[in-house]
Amino acid sequence: MVTAMGSLRYKRVVIKLSGQAFAGGGLIGVEAKALNYIADELIAATELGVEVAVVLGGGNFFRGNQAPEWQIDQAEADNVGMLGTVMNGILLRGVLVRKGVGDTRLTTALPLPSMAEPFIRLKALKQLKEKKIVLLSCGIGQPYVTTDYPAVQRAVELNADAILLAKNGVDGIYDDDPRTTENARRYESLSYRDVLEADLRVMDQSAIVLARDHELPLHVFSFEERGAIAGVCSGEDRGTLVSAKATIQQDPAS
Repeated sequence: MVTAMGSLRYKRVVIKLSGQAFAGGGLIGVEAKALNYIADELIAATELGVEVAVVLGGGNFFRGNQAPEWQIDQAEADNVGMLGTVMNGILLRGVLVRKGVGDTRLTTALPLPSMAEPFIRLKALKQLKEKKIVLLSCGIGQPYVTTDYPAVQRAVELNADAILLAKNGVDGIYDDDPRTTENARRYESLSYRDVLEADLRVMDQSAIVLARDHELPLHVFSFEERGAIAGVCSGEDRGTLVSAKATIQQDPAS
C-alpha cells in the first residue's frame, strides 16, 4: 500500500456518492452497515494522505424525478431531494466522528446553520489542507440540477485532482447495460469526447462538458469493491478513466 504523499496519483479528490450507497442492499432509507462501510472507505483514503471532499446524493430518501407520481412541482421535489442529502450528511458525519474523525465538516449550499455550515470555497479549501473530510450537501442549492453537475463544479472550485464517481452494481462504463446485456464490455479508458459522442450517460452531459473544459479526470468505479477509493488514489487502475488524453480501451476480460 502507498504511504508516501509524493507517490500518490491524486492528492485531493472529490468523491460523488449516490443515495443508493447509503441504502446498502435496499432502494430507500439508510442502512447502518452501509454507513459504516462508507466511513471506513473514506478513512482509508485519508490515512494515505489524500484530501477528501464528498458530494452527497439523496435519492435514498427522495428523487426529483418522482414529482409526477406525487403530483408536485419539479422544484418542490428537488428541494426535498436536497434535504435528503443533508440527512445523509448528518448521519455520515456522526459515524465518522464516532470512528475518531472529529474534524469532519458538513457543508451545505442552503442555509441550515443549526445543522451544517455554509459552503464557502476558501474555508473549504483551508479545511481540506488541514486534512478534514469535507461533506458537501444540497448540490449547488438550486432545483432542476442533479448532483452530477455540482460534483464537477465543486471539484473545479476546490482545485481537486480528480472526481471519483462511486457506482453501485456496476464497476465502470460499458458499451451496453451489463445488467441486461450478457456480452457488454467495460471500457478501461475513454476521452470526454468519446463519452459525449456515444451518449454513454455516465453523468449529465453538462457535467462531462465542464470536466472536459477543465481537464478534470473522472474515475468511474464500483464502490462495492473494498479499498477502491484508496486504490484509485494510489495509482491502481480500477473501473473506467475518462480524461482529455485517454483513448478508447476496453477490458478484454469483460
